[in-house]
Amino acid sequence: MQALKIVLEGVTTSFRYPHFMLGVQPGFPLPPPATIYGHVCSALGEWFDPEGVAFAYHFTVAGEGYDLEHIHVLSASSGKLPGGERKALEGNINPFKRQILLFPRLTLYLNRPEWIDAFRRPRYPVVLGRSQDLASYTRIEIVELQPAEQVYFEHTLLPYSMAAQAPAGVVTLMPRWIDYRQRRRPGFARYLMLTERITTKHMLRFGQQTPVYWSDPTVPMVDGLPLGLWFHTFVGADNETLTVA
Repeated sequence: MQALKIVLEGVTTSFRYPHFMLGVQPGFPLPPPATIYGHVCSALGEWFDPEGVAFAYHFTVAGEGYDLEHIHVLSASSGKLPGGERKALEGNINPFKRQILLFPRLTLYLNRPEWIDAFRRPRYPVVLGRSQDLASYTRIEIVELQPAEQVYFEHTLLPYSMAAQAPAGVVTLMPRWIDYRQRRRPGFARYLMLTERITTKHMLRFGQQTPVYWSDPTVPMVDGLPLGLWFHTFVGADNETLTVA
């Protein structure tokens, strides 16, 4: 299968938990699918129909820390301005600590090789996470993925259905897709976040059928195993993925 492979590198990024607003804003160690959708949209210059689009990625950072930010919390006001005009809003400045990731490197795979020109000439500035988290593409190419029965996974998202099989990982709820045409209506799904290396040799098996995975032959092998890729979708069944025929 042909896939578009994009390598992105930056200085900082942050993927905050969406339900934290005040005090402190912790973040995900891996980009949520909704972040990937928004990033691809910025390169294309438009909201694309997510139906049938699948992605996989490998994401690493050099470290993490905290950034001090502030937000303006506003509310309706009944007071007046010094000139006597009615004051519509009033508020306070609330400082908070935001978790940030340092020197991120994202290798993104899309099942849309025809979009290669959009990433060579992105419509909007290349960012990952916050608007100030500028990044750049260091490599853009089309690769021929290969099927493999044994692979290794690392620094990626796996489906929630693999949580009972994998020897490592953390299950979490992530924003999957944000429908900007429906007043930014979010959709959520559960995923297995993998920030370390596992191999399919050490995964539990249920049933007799041996699954086949996609792998990237351009990445160096580890212990004789290629890098495995799990393709996720933005819409449809939560466990829907691009499988090997």
